[in-house]
Amino acid sequence: MEDRYLTVTALTKYIKRKFAADSHLKEVWLRGEISNFKHHSRGHMYLSLKDDKARIQAVMFAGNNRFLKFIPENGMNVLVRGEVGVYEPMGQYQLYIHEMEPDGIGALYLAFEQLKEKLEKEGLFSPAEKKPLPPYPNHIGIITSPTGAAIRDVMTTIERRYPVVKRSVLPVLVQGERAKDSIVKAIEYANKLGNFDVLIVGRGGGSIEDLWSFNEEAVARAIAASKIPVISAVGHETDYTISDFVADVRAATPTGAAELAVPSQIELNQRITVLTQRLQRALQSEQTAAWKRLDRLQRSYAFKYPALLMRQKEQELDRLLDSLNKRVESHKKQKRDQVKHLQTRLQQQHPEKQIKQTGERLEVLGQRLTRDFRIQIREKEKQFDNVLEKLSLLNPLEIMKRGYAIPFNESGDVIKSVESVQPGEAIQVKLQNGSLDCQVWGIEEDENERKS
Repeated sequence: MEDRYLTVTALTKYIKRKFAADSHLKEVWLRGEISNFKHHSRGHMYLSLKDDKARIQAVMFAGNNRFLKFIPENGMNVLVRGEVGVYEPMGQYQLYIHEMEPDGIGALYLAFEQLKEKLEKEGLFSPAEKKPLPPYPNHIGIITSPTGAAIRDVMTTIERRYPVVKRSVLPVLVQGERAKDSIVKAIEYANKLGNFDVLIVGRGGGSIEDLWSFNEEAVARAIAASKIPVISAVGHETDYTISDFVADVRAATPTGAAELAVPSQIELNQRITVLTQRLQRALQSEQTAAWKRLDRLQRSYAFKYPALLMRQKEQELDRLLDSLNKRVESHKKQKRDQVKHLQTRLQQQHPEKQIKQTGERLEVLGQRLTRDFRIQIREKEKQFDNVLEKLSLLNPLEIMKRGYAIPFNESGDVIKSVESVQPGEAIQVKLQNGSLDCQVWGIEEDENERKS
């Protein structure tokens, strides 16, 4: 009989071939809401796409999702392109996603907002993390494209405002796939050198795609980790990038960054002029006040009658010297009395007297100890003799000397009763000067012992 039954594997393979042969399933464009999203540790993304009435399982492998500019989340509406196939181990069809973008919002804008929210939660935008700019820098590092308009604006502005400062350009790519790595390496290199007072990082204006290198997470973290203060100068005044939020200072334009980085020599000269005038007025005021004080002193009592004042001071000095001498003599007498008192106490408590008294006391205690020890020895000797006498009386050997013997059975146990032996049994009788091997011929029990 022909076998009509298929295996599950065969059926699944047949269905998979049907799916693969259908050209309509090779390229499918779907709009749906993400649910059950999971980003696997190996990089693959597993999710479900659903609408009001149905859902489909989907997977986006790491080779495709690494180009995404945003992070998919549950509840997000997306537009996807992929193909429908069968996952044989589970026997279910699913969507293999090749491309994905947000529905109703640009992918770059969404990625910008997601990264901004993430870094803000980590505290990278906190004002407490911002480093102050040095007021008078000696060396400025400029991280930008060496051929763009931004570098010309920065250099021209610095030369006009503060030409004494040293400027070094660290050339980088500011657009394209390799731009972010180029910018990160330049920031790290500047920090490694350690001879810059401030860094200007930026470029001229452009579209959001052109400025995207400054929205990369790696660039933002490199700026946040910089030990050197960083001024972000990306695009025009209305352009905002992640670098602007992370940097210590945000400049609306590269020209604005140069103005923030260095002071104006014109303003400094004006300030120096103002400070010089203030200093001259202060010195003139101090000089006038000093002349007034000198005039007042010249007209004072001390300068009018110096001889009289000298005699008064001489008398006051004599009085103070007499008072000082009296206090010194009183203090010396007090200290001498203290020394005499201490000498008397020392003689009374001389160590020689205490040593003699302690020696006599030790001698008496030694004699008493010797006497008590001898008494204890005599008492212990008497106790020992008494115990020895008692032991001699209880010694079985002493009893055996008076004619007694001790019987033992074959096991070596003492025979204490006639009931513990049988006629014909071999026994051993221990005497004073030896032992006898005997055999029991008969047993006679004591009548009095039986009655009791």
